Amino acid sequence: MKQILVVVDMQKDFVDGALGSQEAVAIVPAVAGKIRAFNGDIFVTLDTHFENYMDSAEGKKLPVPHCIKGTPGWALNAEVASALAEKPHTPVEKLTFGSVDLPELIRKAVGEERFSIELIGLCTDICVVSNALLLKASFPEAPIAVDAACCAGVTPAGHEAALATMRSCQIDVLNQEVQ
Repeated sequence: MKQILVVVDMQKDFVDGALGSQEAVAIVPAVAGKIRAFNGDIFVTLDTHFENYMDSAEGKKLPVPHCIKGTPGWALNAEVASALAEKPHTPVEKLTFGSVDLPELIRKAVGEERFSIELIGLCTDICVVSNALLLKASFPEAPIAVDAACCAGVTPAGHEAALATMRSCQIDVLNQEVQ
């Protein structure tokens, strides 16, 4: 079975930049380790905004400029980028929470092979859950999992709520600490 890893938005602005958190910083070593140990196809989403972010629908609801293409905050976290430099991977720029292009890119990569998908990254309660649900809708028979130890939410409560939502939608949650 072909293995797919989706690394969601491990960009500077979400780790230790404009929207960073101590929980995001804490998962970086686990994310880099998972990437280095992974044998399969890797897709890396990049939250991508432009100078007009504040005029966008998202900017009006979240008035914190972040991941502006070409800025240091748009770049991947250095430790994650270093791990990815060792592996072939496909970057996927996305203009909103979930990538509508990602299912088709995965479909092309797997062809007729059976496959599974695992998601890791930021933020569990926004972009990770959005991409996980898009992938589950696109591939209802494929095993899809999220590694809770390699994800962080905007808040710990948001992280837990997103994990519960994904579990309800038959997405496996790996490495979740029992509360």
